[in-house]
Amino acid sequence: MQLFSRANVLAALIILGAIGYTASQMLNPSAKQSAAVAPPASVPHSTALPDFSTYTDVKAKKTAFFGYMLPLVEARNLHIQGQRQQLLAVAERAQDALSTQNALSTQDTKTLADLAGVYRLVDADLSSPELIKELLIRVDTVPPSLALAQAAVESGWGTSRFAVQANNLFGQWCYEKGCGLVPSQRNSGANHEVAKFKNVSDAVYSYTRNINTHHAYKDLRMSRAALRADDETVTGHILAEGLLRYSERGEDYVHELQAVIRINKLAPYDEPKAATSKGSI
Repeated sequence: MQLFSRANVLAALIILGAIGYTASQMLNPSAKQSAAVAPPASVPHSTALPDFSTYTDVKAKKTAFFGYMLPLVEARNLHIQGQRQQLLAVAERAQDALSTQNALSTQDTKTLADLAGVYRLVDADLSSPELIKELLIRVDTVPPSLALAQAAVESGWGTSRFAVQANNLFGQWCYEKGCGLVPSQRNSGANHEVAKFKNVSDAVYSYTRNINTHHAYKDLRMSRAALRADDETVTGHILAEGLLRYSERGEDYVHELQAVIRINKLAPYDEPKAATSKGSI
């Protein structure tokens, strides 16, 4: 196992500061030892998608839709926050390893490898501070207001064919024949399908992973990191600017998301929740 050089560790610690969190702010003091990355199974599965088409009152329909989706988004974000805590703990111990001229433990190396796999950095050098840097940019939550707005827009408030038949509320595509539903207006020669999920929780998981890993949303992730560095609230309204490539509609799509957030007063869901006595999660 390779030692972290002084330059490597210092770079990683500078990165920690640049993202706007310190290990002492994020870690549970009783959880100093690294644990394996918790599996997605720790996020509860959703109940079946309600039939939102039965609502005749628009306000009631929106309330029901957000009431159904918000716990799923918050559960996913809680899982991501746990992963981030683990990552910050590893970075902190990298500093300790420098002072004692020791290598990172086998468990810490495994944690980095597990996170690199989940966040699509499978070929990364586990001994490089660049991995920690990139993981800190990727392993972060998606503002609830943004996830709720996208789910509403992409699924027609949970009533689209893809939402009802495939639990796909975020318009995500797949490219293997039979992986999902074929769009009725798919262009000639195109081979994409709209992905099908076992439940809505799986769709939320896939959506957040897409936002946190796809090269098309790098600007969104960098904006989020900059807000962390300035100790500012990460809001859906701001991060929506990084979704120009999510839809062919470009800026019109971004503006629609921002309007949904504003009109439905979703911004308060982005405010950080108070830390408990056991540490912030």
